[in-house]
Amino acid sequence: MLTIHAYPEAYIRFLAEFHGTRDYFECHELLEEYWKENPDDADAGLWHGLIQIAVGQYHLRRGNREGARKMLRSAWQRLSRANPARAGLDGTALLQQLDEAAGHLEAGESLPYVSWTLPIRDPELFAAAQEQCRLIDGAIWCDPSVRDESLVHRHRVRDRSDVILARQESLEKRRGGAPPPPQDPQ
Repeated sequence: MLTIHAYPEAYIRFLAEFHGTRDYFECHELLEEYWKENPDDADAGLWHGLIQIAVGQYHLRRGNREGARKMLRSAWQRLSRANPARAGLDGTALLQQLDEAAGHLEAGESLPYVSWTLPIRDPELFAAAQEQCRLIDGAIWCDPSVRDESLVHRHRVRDRSDVILARQESLEKRRGGAPPPPQDPQ
């Protein structure tokens, strides 16, 4: 596998999933994990905006136009303050793509789901993401089709017990108390 040290491995995997499997839920999970583990990263706003693009695409594919509108507009706002070039992207093209999609949704126009291609400008990043895509079983770079219908409603079938526990622990820390004791499964 080709590794580029200028970009987090999670980002290269995000790009491979985004363009290869079109599993936007997995994209969101990959980059969100990195983003949360690196809160002091100078590019945190950039990663957050890219996560929102994946979530927006996930909502759009599911027919949740309002969720897609919110995520895509929020991504546009966040990325317009960040520097998408630091992620190897053409910032002008990306912001235009986001603004147009969000604008259509805000105007109440029909915006059918279409697989996006992020405008990757860095040729080394492009090659690394394509190489990572080749390692994913069944992935085809920039194949617009959705061959796996389970991707459409992925949020309904995932195990979120670790996320729920982490949120409970975080809430307890903010409140100044100890986390609740583990529940007896019986």
